[in-house]
Formats: sequence, C-alpha cells, structure tokens
Amino acid sequence: MTRPLPIADLDDYLSEDEQRVQKFIKTVGDSLADIGFFALTNHGIDLSLIEGTYHEAESFFMLEDSVKNLYSKPEISHQRGYTSFGVEHAKDNPAPDLKEFWQTGRGQQGSETDNKYPMNIWPNEHIPKFEENVDSLYNQMEIISNQLLAACSTYLGKDANWLPSMADKGNTIMRIIHYPPLDASTPEGAVRSAAHEDINFITLLMTATAAGLQVMDNDGTWIDVEGNHEQIIVDSGDMIQNLTNGLFRSTKHRVVNPGDPTQRRFSMPMFVHPRNEIDLTPRPEYVARTSGVADYPSITAGEFLHQRLVEIGLASSDES
Repeated sequence: MTRPLPIADLDDYLSEDEQRVQKFIKTVGDSLADIGFFALTNHGIDLSLIEGTYHEAESFFMLEDSVKNLYSKPEISHQRGYTSFGVEHAKDNPAPDLKEFWQTGRGQQGSETDNKYPMNIWPNEHIPKFEENVDSLYNQMEIISNQLLAACSTYLGKDANWLPSMADKGNTIMRIIHYPPLDASTPEGAVRSAAHEDINFITLLMTATAAGLQVMDNDGTWIDVEGNHEQIIVDSGDMIQNLTNGLFRSTKHRVVNPGDPTQRRFSMPMFVHPRNEIDLTPRPEYVARTSGVADYPSITAGEFLHQRLVEIGLASSDES
C-alpha cells in the first residue's frame, strides 16, 4: 500500500509562533531524511502567475521546431534556452526521455560572481510575455527555496543561513518541461522521464498539468504523486545527500507514460544549486550521525554538475 507525501505548511514557518515554526522544521527535515519528498502548502504564489506561465510555455512549445531551435544552446550544455525532444536521458538509461524543455537561471547571472554561469536568453520576439512570467515565477520560487534551505539548516543543527549562504548567487535553474503526446514513433523502452535522482540541493516542483509523477518509497514501491497548483512538491537531491552523508536522501522518481497517449503534460521544477565552488565533502558531524564513514566523495558542486551533465547527455566529457 502506498502512502501520501508528508505535508508542510509554509504559513507555520512564517507565523512567528515558535511551536508552529518548530513543527514545520521537523516536518521538512524528517521528510527529507525518510522518503526525500514532501508537499508544501500555502506557498503564497498567485495561481494566476502559475497558470499564465504555463500558458506562455505552451505557446512556445507549440512553435515550429525550426523556431524553437533558434534558442538551442548545446555549446553551453543546454543550461539556458531550449533543449529539443529526445536529447536528455536519465543516468544509466540510454533511451531518451520523451520531453523537450526550456531552462532559465537568475537574471543577469553572467555578470555575477562566477562568470561561467551563462546569461539567460528569451524568445520575446515570438512569445512577448514569456520572460515576464518566467522571471517573476523564478524569483518567487527562489525566495521560497531559501526559506526551505533555512529550515533544513536549522534541522541539521546549523545556523539558519548555512545552506542559503551556499546557494546565494548559485547556479539555480528553473526548467519548463513539455511532454508531448505519444505516437507510433516512440522508441521502445522510452518513458516521459526515466527513474532518476535530482543532482542539486533541493528541487521545488510546481505541480504539473497532468498526472504521471511517481516517487519510490523505502520498500521499492512507487507512490503516485497527486496535487494541484496550491502545492509545491519538494525533494532533496544528490548534492545535499553528499554534504550530509546521506542523512538527507536523494530519492528515485519518474514520470510514467499516460494511459491516454494523446495527453500532453507540462511541469516546472526549480533545481536549487549551490555556487560552483562549494565543497560538498561529507561533513564530519553527519558522518558521525550516519554510517561512521564518508559514503560520498569529496567534490565541488561545479564538478558534480558537469559530471552529471555528461551522464545524461547534455555535455561532452571533454568540456571544461
């Protein structure tokens, strides 16, 4: 039997009621230590902005391939702009994921502390309100991500700014994904998004326009994740698992093919990353609280990201 995801109410954290604040911190931390996922309610983002962003995204993805490909940037490992259908695959799964997507980072990111971060690009000449909607949603979700990282820091016995300071001016990316209808040309064994773990600190997933997301429970069974735009689904990724020596879990999840092959699906995850230079070596205090030995490597966030981009087909191994 599957179980619902734990639910954390952001109003509790913002309430200034110490009992409610501690309840929120415990729910967030216990969830990430157990199943690695929870649902966030009362996130405060206007539903009209969410729906408007999905509308602008759909308008973009319905453009001709020749137009969308004007915004494809393989030379920067697809870290900004458009990535076409079938390019990305899950780690250790050669079959392509059945999706196309757009990626954006912090505005004017190329002028900040690490000039290796590419600048955002926008399809404004084709979709005039795309930048306005996407950038506004990005900024609001990043504020929430810092609140969640602060709660995680407190749960881990650190100052509330411990994790947010690592993510300050970090390589955080918002991805807008389109899963088109399926047809006879779908490669054998391909699914919308094969089972994988996220690489980053935490992911904030604005609930998708259709079902399909599943999370692997501790016993290996799959949980169907249902929700609506009033929830954000949050999970912990490989980088925070590495840093905490597995105290916070990075859990497999996937997007399965729909029963109705004509159904299309859109989703918007924000992948919250630390700055490239952040050392992710497991901290001794979490080694002591887990297995007693460092189960994860000493590696920087930038090295970890590049390694994963190679593994999923977005970068070549000879890129620096």
